[in-house]
Amino acid sequence: MRTKFKFSLSQTVLTLLLLIVTLTMVVPVLNIIAKSFSAPEESVRMGGLAIFPRKFDLINYRVVFSHPALMRALANSVFITVVGLAINILLTCSAAYVLTRPGLTLKKPLMVFLIFMMLFDPGMVPEYLVIKDLGLMGNQWSVILVMAVNVYYLIILMRYYQAVPSEIYEAAEIDGAGHLTTLFRVVFPLAKSGIATITMFYAVIRWNEYFRAGIYLTKTKDTTLQVILRQFVILGDTASIVGQQNLFNYNEFARIDYNALRCATIVVSIIPILLLYPLVLRYYAKDVMAGGVKE
Repeated sequence: MRTKFKFSLSQTVLTLLLLIVTLTMVVPVLNIIAKSFSAPEESVRMGGLAIFPRKFDLINYRVVFSHPALMRALANSVFITVVGLAINILLTCSAAYVLTRPGLTLKKPLMVFLIFMMLFDPGMVPEYLVIKDLGLMGNQWSVILVMAVNVYYLIILMRYYQAVPSEIYEAAEIDGAGHLTTLFRVVFPLAKSGIATITMFYAVIRWNEYFRAGIYLTKTKDTTLQVILRQFVILGDTASIVGQQNLFNYNEFARIDYNALRCATIVVSIIPILLLYPLVLRYYAKDVMAGGVKE
């Protein structure tokens, strides 16, 4: 039996408005991708609404992937994101489990302290002095450790843990499971959607890190892709790209359109996050319990 969908006038108008809003976000991204894959002599003539490449050419990506500074910065961003994300998830999940356990000593003062620190951030100056006193200036661990736990994401995950019925915790305890076993084998499977959510949030923050990296990572070889991207795309620093002229013959290098080259750099920087979304979104539709309890 087929189900007929009827759209009212208000639903039609709302759908059209949402479609327009979606296009305002999708078209600029497609335009950047199209310019990055277009021949330089064609990309300079492409407007802001062009979404298809003209005379497909990979010269922009050859420049990007042959640039040693960009590739080193890309490797640094991957390292900071992967290691930092692992620390984020481990500490946030563990802290959320501890703070949701009944009978925890000084639970309320701990929560008040965490919320106070979330609302009243001490700022960059104390943070900078701590990093300096610890001797982490110029070290990638300064960027990794300074954002080990986000209180807001911690509270979000606590809500997921609290949605797990107490009967499941009691059953695990009766079966002889300790806290680590309960956390990793019982709570984790039932809170996949929450963990996936904060994983995506943390990953986006880690990958897009440029402010602290620009302050703490004083050497170019240790900096992140976003710092290089900001220098090239926003500040228009093309000196480092021009320095790679020896990698190409003169005629090919003279063809380069720096606007299209910026587009290629942007595409390289957003691909890892775009690949992460499909892996995370599949957990959103799943209920926190997923059939865990039947009464």
